[in-house]
Amino acid sequence: MIGFIGAGQMARALAKGLVHADLFAADQVWASDPVTDAREAFVKLLPESTVADDNLKLVQQCRTVVLAVKPQQIESVVEAINSHLDDSHLVISIAAGIRLAYLAERLTRGSRLVRVMPNTPCLVGQGASGYALGRGADEADGQFLDRLLSSVGMSVCVAEEQLDAVTALSGSGPAFFCAFLQALTTAGTECGLPESSAAALALQTMQGTAAYLQDTAIAPDELIKRVSSPGGTTVAGLAALEAGDLQDLVRATVTSARDRSTELGDR
Repeated sequence: MIGFIGAGQMARALAKGLVHADLFAADQVWASDPVTDAREAFVKLLPESTVADDNLKLVQQCRTVVLAVKPQQIESVVEAINSHLDDSHLVISIAAGIRLAYLAERLTRGSRLVRVMPNTPCLVGQGASGYALGRGADEADGQFLDRLLSSVGMSVCVAEEQLDAVTALSGSGPAFFCAFLQALTTAGTECGLPESSAAALALQTMQGTAAYLQDTAIAPDELIKRVSSPGGTTVAGLAALEAGDLQDLVRATVTSARDRSTELGDR
């Protein structure tokens, strides 16, 4: 049995993915949440699952427990369930900024610990997640995490200190891509396109480029070469990007997000 403490969007996405990937049957999935609407949304997605407002009953039934609550809720949750956990439980935290040491200090009965940083595209099966193994977690637990997260996209196993970089790159990355997408749309509109056409062209170009890179497995710099003709339009546009120090701007963007993630985790 696997149980989700917190039945929000990310919990529902992971539950749906693991059932579709045949990691668990729907009737082996539990979720607990004090919010009625969240429980109803969970069971609507997986009608054979069990939902409740009681975390303790879930922990008693499930050997794998996913902490899918907000960071400010984590202390009260782990305090309540600690006495019902032991080393037969795998506890997976997707609570942003909550470090493994924090969990190990409060979950005192030997449960195995893993910390995961998922991102929003997990909700549509296109996620990019990072995870770090903590106290007691072994190779088999890592393989399970990889299968679980791969059911909603792809994943990488990293040292916990690298999760701040994962947060900055893939966690915050969707917002950075959207900022560039909005800038492309605005530029297209200023060049004479209707806004709806500019937005549609920019989005499809972004999606198509990502799909092309995945299907061909070529490096981005190789695609740049293929698109660029000497003296052509792409070369002229790239020159403007270089003049604006795009590389430095992106580096500063990701570094700032990483540093903020570190600050939040140290609170």
